[in-house]
Amino acid sequence: MKFKLEKIRSDASFREFFRLHKGEKTSVIVKARKEKFKNLILYSAVNKFFRKNRVYAPKLISKHFEEGLMEIEDLGKETLLNHMKKSRNKLNFYKKCIDIIITIQKIRPIKKIKYSSNKYFMLESHSLKNLHKESDLFFDWYLKGVLKKKFSNKYKKIIRKELNKLYKKIFFKNNFIVHRDFHISNIMLKNKRLGVIDTQDVILGNPMYDVASLIDDIRLKVPNHIKNKTFKYYLKNCLIKNKKESDLKNDFDILSIQRNLKILGIFYRLWKRDGKPKYLKYLPYTWKMIELRIKNKVFKDLKKVLFKAVNKKNRKKIFK
Repeated sequence: MKFKLEKIRSDASFREFFRLHKGEKTSVIVKARKEKFKNLILYSAVNKFFRKNRVYAPKLISKHFEEGLMEIEDLGKETLLNHMKKSRNKLNFYKKCIDIIITIQKIRPIKKIKYSSNKYFMLESHSLKNLHKESDLFFDWYLKGVLKKKFSNKYKKIIRKELNKLYKKIFFKNNFIVHRDFHISNIMLKNKRLGVIDTQDVILGNPMYDVASLIDDIRLKVPNHIKNKTFKYYLKNCLIKNKKESDLKNDFDILSIQRNLKILGIFYRLWKRDGKPKYLKYLPYTWKMIELRIKNKVFKDLKKVLFKAVNKKNRKKIFK
């Protein structure tokens, strides 16, 4: 039998991926350059947990955690992002993704996941502190990059204060399993079946977080009518009791803004610190998503100060 190792995509994490060809069969070798526990042990544990609960995720084939390696099932080469760029029926695939999110949200209640015979890791809660930790990436990287120090410090205090008010207005509790990075680059299409990858960051959080990650994903430009229909599909099919559309929509908008501010920070850092300029191309559309959601009246004060701090002229500085 012939063996061949082929390097494949890398992502924004400290992982490398290789496709192992064993005759006609293939598998994926994952190599962790840092954080072996999170990148390998937790990843394999969450995948197993998801599979047990009817969510298709890569199966562990062999583990070599001490060497920072593991072998997992190959979910193929086609991400949903690549497929949807060519697809005319995008709404159908968004609905299938919503179905996956709802399946994940049916897993209740759970606070820990088993990762060895008698060891568990406790699921963290998407607390106020965690929401700020994520959106602080916007201040620590993006805002510092486009404004002088004295102005970035000044606006950080004001904007962070407004975000704190908004985070406290989030209605639904953190009692749902949240993938935390649920977008169409993390969904694989294999034999007409959708599989979920990059599962290691699961958390107990708000039901709208993954919905916002999917619908306002900045990697693919989608008409607003498809976004709206996808949101309505979630509303119709989700299992949340005594739900009010206004509560769900406010949580969705707040978490979309929070996530996209985080993305501005992360993608700026990937360019500036990690030498990955390909992520810069997503920044203009990230701002468009922020502009779309910030129309909600709940953002009146935030909108004023955010757009004053980072006007359209400042946004272009990065590309000069």
